[in-house]
Amino acid sequence: MTTLTDDNRAKLKRVSTATLTTALFKRGFRNQFIQDVRPLGQKAETMVGEAFTLRYIPAREDIDVLSAFEGTQHPQRRAVEDCPPGHVMVIDSRKDPRAASAGGILVQRLAQRGVAGIVTDGGFRDSPEIAQMAIPAYHNRPSAPTNLIRHHALDINAPIACGDVAVYPGDIIVGDGEGVCVIPAHLANEIAPEVYEQTAYEDFVAERVRAGQGIFGLYPANAETKAAFAAWRPGWS
Repeated sequence: MTTLTDDNRAKLKRVSTATLTTALFKRGFRNQFIQDVRPLGQKAETMVGEAFTLRYIPAREDIDVLSAFEGTQHPQRRAVEDCPPGHVMVIDSRKDPRAASAGGILVQRLAQRGVAGIVTDGGFRDSPEIAQMAIPAYHNRPSAPTNLIRHHALDINAPIACGDVAVYPGDIIVGDGEGVCVIPAHLANEIAPEVYEQTAYEDFVAERVRAGQGIFGLYPANAETKAAFAAWRPGWS
């Protein structure tokens, strides 16, 4: 499996999911932005980490009872304890927010263990509490009922769907104030420097637009603009 370098991890923390989706589109990837998930709160920094996955199937009344949480092998609780530091837990909840994918205690445990973030295409309970945590968290909407009402936790760290996007363990997950993007693992080290430089250029463009310059010849750049950017770029950080 390709390992994301520390330098490229730092670069991805500086870029937007909008810039990332364009870079992926250039490579033929049209469906890498997880649909209908939103950040809870704005206290967390940009989320970057390898995917560690959990899959739910529909609950069944004779299996998904409160006693299922007893012991140490319930897959939801096992995933919380096994998700490696620096990774992002991504949960396939079948786009069903009628019961919680997780709650405040489990998310706090992930934060305490150094996990980089959590994403579900369902909902979280204790969402006002989670919104105040430093760990990035993304969901569809708040959901107070326990997961057992709708969800049966099954597979840990297997390929899943989240918000209509395929997520494979080890894919690089990036989340900002707009949403969450999935970078195929083998492309992450290639894309990171490109989107970092594109972010520098977009900051240059924004500065020029604020100064009154028109878009044509600026975005995209003509030869004159490229020369101006090259002179401006060393001062960007």
